Amino acid sequence: MSKSLIDLLDILNLETLEVNMFRGTSPKTRWQRVFGGQVIGQAMVASCRTVEGRFPHSLHCYFILPGDPAIPIIYEVERLRDGKSYSTRRVTAIQHGQAIFSMMVSFHVEEPDSFDHQDQMPDVPPPEKLSAEELAKHPTIEMPDFIRRYYESDRPIELRPVEFQRYFGTKIPDGKINIWIRTAAKLPDDPALHMCALAYASDFSLLDSVMARYGRTLFDGRVMAASLDHAMWFHRPFRADEWLLYSQDSPSAQGGRGLARGLIFKPDGTLVASVAQEGSMRERRQKPTPG
Repeated sequence: MSKSLIDLLDILNLETLEVNMFRGTSPKTRWQRVFGGQVIGQAMVASCRTVEGRFPHSLHCYFILPGDPAIPIIYEVERLRDGKSYSTRRVTAIQHGQAIFSMMVSFHVEEPDSFDHQDQMPDVPPPEKLSAEELAKHPTIEMPDFIRRYYESDRPIELRPVEFQRYFGTKIPDGKINIWIRTAAKLPDDPALHMCALAYASDFSLLDSVMARYGRTLFDGRVMAASLDHAMWFHRPFRADEWLLYSQDSPSAQGGRGLARGLIFKPDGTLVASVAQEGSMRERRQKPTPG
């Protein structure tokens, strides 16, 4: 079994402390704060543990304080509503006695389709053409080492960017970028778990679409970026351990904030989820040189 799979299942396998109260832990990484997608995914698991017979269709959350990866996170679930068609849960993530994250999740029973339409998936190369091995065959392409290490590192989510030229400073005028994503190894056949895994993955690289118009990335040490809020809607069934295209763009950036949007498609073009996020985007202030 892959180490990445064990890591992801460990991350999403919360300990039940009491009715409506759960505890999650963070993997050992070099990050100074908890990855936002981890808190989203764990909060999703906590909410799903309190609902039977229906699946999430939307979530809306706020990042309040940076999470401390050195200590566990407590998730408290409030059962706000259980109606005939919808259930509503509020989840609060707590560390050091303070709320660091808050999320509302809505669940829906399965209903027949009265209306059914979706946006089309962008025409992009398949993930098989974007592996490190395939890119290495092109003599004019040499991905910077720090980018290669990021995408090839042992993580629960495998990432294959389509517009890799932007890592060399190429500007994307319309700000539209695409990245193929999937869990690094196969997951159990549990639809709710796949939703939680995709919620976890949805926070990867999203704010990078803000930087794409400028030929810059979040790897730019001159930029300070942090997620402020996150919203996600689930449309159609999918497996998170099979390739999904995460198509992203940024319609606006101003006043130290940038807005990013994402549509997630199966390879056959089926739209499975939509995402929106606003982030704090600031140029890092240069320390004055002593003189």
